Amino acid sequence: MGRIAVLDYGMGNLHSVRRALERVGGQVEVTADAGETLAADALVIPGVGHFGACVRALRAANLESAILDFIATDRPVFGVCVGMQVLFDASEEADDPGMSALPGRVTRLPSSVKVPHMGWNTVTWATAHPYVAGIPDGTFFYFVHSYAAGLAEGLTVGVADHGRAFSAVVARGNVFATQFHPEKSGEAGLQLYANVVREVRAA
Repeated sequence: MGRIAVLDYGMGNLHSVRRALERVGGQVEVTADAGETLAADALVIPGVGHFGACVRALRAANLESAILDFIATDRPVFGVCVGMQVLFDASEEADDPGMSALPGRVTRLPSSVKVPHMGWNTVTWATAHPYVAGIPDGTFFYFVHSYAAGLAEGLTVGVADHGRAFSAVVARGNVFATQFHPEKSGEAGLQLYANVVREVRAA
């Protein structure tokens, strides 16, 4: 029936994510339970704050293995902000390793610009993806971050620039993630979540 699990591990604005998904018709369950997570049809990993704190919280709650097992089932996984970053191999922000669901290292934005990068910025599509269908090139989304993944062929879906170009959206197989917060990005963010809900129902 398209049930979407939103992970509750104490490090994300999960209730804003839940409300946004429900507003566009998603059937959402906020959970901290690995079994409930693995029983869902899709998984959302929210995240705010520090990379190291997020990965440690996920591991302390025994949710890292649930995430990796979920990815292995080929069901949709969606990471948001630091929930995107923890899917990578590593981050300059902490010595803690990431989950290595996505290749690469997250690095700090340049000191030549204001960090954290906070506010609206445009995203240019590098490639098509069902989750961004109908959203125009150059649409504004809302960002709050100090670190970001670089551009990578075959991984980067959307590009933004703040001191340097970085991956605002990435996708690999069944994993999709945004550096921006769709739930804080107005109608464009809701459109993205609506696309996710549509695809999950169709799967």
